[in-house]
Amino acid sequence: MGGPRGWWRGKSRPQQVETYTRWSFYFFSVVEISGMSGSLTGKIPPWLAGWLFAMVVGHAVVTTVTSAKALDWTRGRRARPARALWTLGTVTVVLAVAVLAVHRYGPVGRGTGEAVGTVYGGLMSWGGGMLTLGVRGRRQMLAIVSGFAVGAGVLSLPLGAAWPLAVVTAFLVFLCAGFLAITCLFSVWLLDSVYELDEARETRARLAVAEERLRFGRDLHDVLGRNLSVISLKSELAVQLARRGRPEAEEQMIEVQRVAHESQREVRAVVRGYREADLGAELAGAQGVLTAAGIGCEVSAETAGLPADVQSALGWVVREAATNVLRHGDAGQCTLCLRVLEGRVVLTVENDGVSGTPDGGGGSGLTGLRERLAALDGTLQAGAVEGDRFRLVAEVPLKQKVSEVTS
Repeated sequence: MGGPRGWWRGKSRPQQVETYTRWSFYFFSVVEISGMSGSLTGKIPPWLAGWLFAMVVGHAVVTTVTSAKALDWTRGRRARPARALWTLGTVTVVLAVAVLAVHRYGPVGRGTGEAVGTVYGGLMSWGGGMLTLGVRGRRQMLAIVSGFAVGAGVLSLPLGAAWPLAVVTAFLVFLCAGFLAITCLFSVWLLDSVYELDEARETRARLAVAEERLRFGRDLHDVLGRNLSVISLKSELAVQLARRGRPEAEEQMIEVQRVAHESQREVRAVVRGYREADLGAELAGAQGVLTAAGIGCEVSAETAGLPADVQSALGWVVREAATNVLRHGDAGQCTLCLRVLEGRVVLTVENDGVSGTPDGGGGSGLTGLRERLAALDGTLQAGAVEGDRFRLVAEVPLKQKVSEVTS
């Protein structure tokens, strides 16, 4: 799906939070321009208003570029943008001093003090507040905010400001820059927390898959361990008997052959049980795996009385659907519902948090499921519904009448 909505839904949940955070910082520049531009009306000369507006816009551009680079640094995508940070600090101080110098020595006339003071304080506030994005420690942030506040008061003294006004200016800059610094600190902390939670969810999902592999490995070990030991011992005994010319060697090799065939049969049974698991077991397993991955899972199903081939096919659907929920999107809730209606079995798997197309129409996993269901004259439909939800529906007709399953 194209357009802004498709672009937004194509992002994972952490990427959406990062995009929101990034554009929030960009919006600070818009607030800076609009907030200080309101004071550039009235008795202020047009040339001075235009000059101050150009300075504010230029400072906002530098602030935006620096905040973008600093945010990339907080995410570990680049080195600390030291040059950009120094540039922002230098530009802030130079422009602020220039504003006061023009007001002090230029032909600005009366009634311009409020506008000049607003621009001066705004530049120092935004510059000091946004510079805190380039540091991590709270003490460093406090030092930057305090430094710009004290600097705002000290710089205004030799350029004509009375000391009470300088103190008030320093206090206001400290409050405004401190507010921006706290906002930056909280925004970065929230973004880092979202990414850490997403990484933890992926780790839980990988651990759940690894646990299933270990279970299968344990089953194979239990089946083959004893039989291989018997084969090894009897083969060694047969070799010793054959070297002595004893007729019992043939009997031992026959026994080895029997144990080998038995092992082969048991391995096939284990694999068949894994590949054609009972539908009820698959539903319970999917609920356990999704819950372990931090995804709420509700199962509403009753599998009693369903033919074995139907259970096997739908068991594969449940397994593939659970895998897709783990691997794609950012699901927080998943529901599995099984019903028998009008001579057909309907399995519905629905989850939220879809980003992109999770193995949607043409994925190899769903293609394989369609082939399995087609052997039973069944169908499979999958796609996004109701915004960010994804629904998979598998239907299989019943050759014999089964009592309706309600859930």
